[in-house]
Order: sequence, then C-alpha cells, then structure tokens
Amino acid sequence: MVRNFENRNMSHPLYILNIVSQDHPGIVASVSAAVYDLGGNIESCSQTVLDGYFTFILVVSFSEPLEPDELSLRIKQYGILQQENYKLIVLPISGDLKKNSQNNGSDLFVITAFGKDRPGVIKNISKYLADKKINIVDFYSRCENSEFTMVGQVEIPSWLDLHQLQDDMEDLGRELEFTIKLQHNNIFVATNELRLHGN
Repeated sequence: MVRNFENRNMSHPLYILNIVSQDHPGIVASVSAAVYDLGGNIESCSQTVLDGYFTFILVVSFSEPLEPDELSLRIKQYGILQQENYKLIVLPISGDLKKNSQNNGSDLFVITAFGKDRPGVIKNISKYLADKKINIVDFYSRCENSEFTMVGQVEIPSWLDLHQLQDDMEDLGRELEFTIKLQHNNIFVATNELRLHGN
C-alpha cells in the first residue's frame, strides 16, 4: 500500500504498530478498536496473511504523545488480544514524512516477474534495484505449484534512463529464466483494468 503524507497533520504524534500472529478472525477488529478506544486514529495500514501467519502494520496518530512501551502495554490489555500469542512492536515516527514522487523527483513503476521457482530471484532483482538507488515501496511474491510470481511497486528517480532499466530487467529475466517487466504504475493499472473488463 502506498500513502501520500503531504496533507497529514504533523502536529499529532505518529507511531508505527506492527502485529504478527497466527491467523484467525478478529485481529484487525481488536487492534482497530484498541486504537480507537485509546483516542487514536489509523492514518494508513496494510495487512496480509502468509502461510497461516497474520501480519498487520499501521501508522496511527494520537492527540497527545505516548511512550511506546505504555502504548504497547495498553493495546495488549485490550479484549481478545489479552488471550492471543502474538508479537507487537510500537515505534514512534519522527522527522518529515512528506515522501512522495513529486517531492523526491521520482515516479511510481511496477515490476512483475514470473517463472519456474528457483533460489535467488528476489535477491537478484532487489540487488539490481538497490544498486540503482530505486526504492521498493510495496512488494508481493508467491510460489504455487513451483510457479513463482512477484509484483513490486518502486520509486524510480527521474534522472535514470527508463529504457535502459527496462532492457536491464529483460536481460536479468533471461539470466534467471524468468519474464520480468517494468511498467509505469498508471499503465499497469489501466492494462489490468482493461483485462478485467475484457473477462
């Protein structure tokens, strides 16, 4: 999930909450209710389940500062969370979060990769991106029946040669025996919407 922080009220203290647990119904409801009852607001969040494990990351704001340990303790004492075996990390957010494509001179692109699963695919793709100072802002991968699929949303600085990046991705794909494509985020969204309508 990508969030633009430009219009956020930075006068309210912000915290990152990260919860990991064995998956079961009710975790999102309990965490969101705890934040609400403590006078907080969920600014943005992302949740997924991998191989039976649930992970939930949230950016939350409060009208008054809270110590991270105190906030963690108060959330753990709430409802169903008292009875569950889970890990909770609370971190305060500091600094300017106005990180968006307009301010840092970058634009959003989507990398897709698919092929027969093999070790090193994520390592090689992420290393190439890191070497080019390309930031990964969202990432998903899955292996099913030996078929590996990866989708990543990345910020590409405007000074990089896009055509060269696309050629490099295709070359890397051939080395890995994968199909790797790099598309602008808007083109990716429009193309996939057309495919959905076409079905």
